Amino acid sequence: MKSKPLLTRILTVLATLCGLYLLLLIPETPNPVDAPENSAARHGAFAWNQDAYWQSLEVAFREVRQSDCKGAEQQVGSRLREARALLQLLTAEDLEPEAPEFAEIERVLFETAPAVAGCGVVLSEYVRFVSDMRAAVKRQSEQWDMGSDASKRTLYRLLYGARGALEEIMIQAPAGSVPPLITGADEPSQTPSVEARGVRIHSGDILVSRGGAPTSALIARGSDYPGNFSHVALVYVDPSSHEARIIESHIERGVAVSTAREYLEDKKLRVMVLRLRSDLQQARDDPMLPHKAAEYAHKTASAGHIPYDFEMDYRDHRKIFCSEVASAAYERFGLRLWAGISRISSPGLRRWLSGFGVRHFETQEPSDLEYDPQLRVVAEWRDPGTLRKARLDNAATEVMLEGAEQGEDIAFQWYLLPVARLIKAYSVALNLLGRVGPVPEGMTATTALRTMGYESAHEAIVRRLAEKAEHFRQERSYEPPYWELVRLAREVKRGN
Repeated sequence: MKSKPLLTRILTVLATLCGLYLLLLIPETPNPVDAPENSAARHGAFAWNQDAYWQSLEVAFREVRQSDCKGAEQQVGSRLREARALLQLLTAEDLEPEAPEFAEIERVLFETAPAVAGCGVVLSEYVRFVSDMRAAVKRQSEQWDMGSDASKRTLYRLLYGARGALEEIMIQAPAGSVPPLITGADEPSQTPSVEARGVRIHSGDILVSRGGAPTSALIARGSDYPGNFSHVALVYVDPSSHEARIIESHIERGVAVSTAREYLEDKKLRVMVLRLRSDLQQARDDPMLPHKAAEYAHKTASAGHIPYDFEMDYRDHRKIFCSEVASAAYERFGLRLWAGISRISSPGLRRWLSGFGVRHFETQEPSDLEYDPQLRVVAEWRDPGTLRKARLDNAATEVMLEGAEQGEDIAFQWYLLPVARLIKAYSVALNLLGRVGPVPEGMTATTALRTMGYESAHEAIVRRLAEKAEHFRQERSYEPPYWELVRLAREVKRGN
């Protein structure tokens, strides 16, 4: 007789747990994904659409290697002299973004690269040409309308294209032949400064970097103009102690302040230093403006908790994502960064990003800050090891986003939603105590599971892609160019 009440209690507990599980399994109401705004639809996503051209460059690379590099140095020298003559034109007169000189520079840039990569000749001269070309093109863009398609496309083709060409050379070059640090314009600044890894960085400088997580690759590539950067931070140098502090917004912690050493030792695949132009009217009126912006950001970050903004709303500073750390600080002193706003118009990408909490698809993407004519590129750190990692991540992301445009969804373990919600509740309790929980503040349990699903799928592709890339290298005796990595990633995704 006693066993019956016990059994009843057990069944009641089990039924309650099952009911609770089913209740916690109820999915969230998905947020509607709007069609691209009219302005975004007009711009559309950039595409090179020149696969045959990339293949021809690879053929030229193989041919110059097979020829034992006979005449390669003279050939490269001749082309670089041609390129230098074109650069002189850029410094002598103002050109419109659709001027034919830019197409000529792009042609020389790409068609010189196979001989430099294949034979390792005049590497330092090519690196210097890329830096000088970038500076000259950015100076031209100071007179352009950065809201126009022509301006953005010309800047992107030359600056992103030059980065791509140089990194193809770096990936093929013998170890140590290209330095990890490549300097750009040494823009003058009167703000406090410190030395960091061979570069003098100033208060108000902006650090644009690339993280090593799969979602970092998605942030970098997930834009109408795919790039190579996923994170933005602002440098503050204390004028008394001359110590640098880095202000940034993390998904896990929101806005935080770290030392320069902590920032540089964190896992990053590349870091670029940007500095406000000293000849801007605002900087001439107040040379300490960059320092004041950095000081304001430092004080704001130190005064209290500011959560991370998953919605990517750069106009509302109650929550802040990484780009806003810089833009909100400079905005405070009357200077608007991101002269050309970033747009995300691809429907599949918008749908995926919406699943991660993004609500604003005209925003401030980290990669696009490089093209802002108000800023100079001071330096960039990268090395072949991290460069390989970034390329594999990018290629895997490319093919996953192709799937998004074909209607594919991000698979995740939906049956773990009740557990994820309990962990989220625990995280909320920790957040109230000022601590960081397993599920970041502002991220839902579903988004956490979706993030895990995305990262798992991405890492699986990268793992197989790395094997295919190594097989390619052993078979052909050179590293696969990026377009070959994308082709191999498509094979991996198809299960080949």
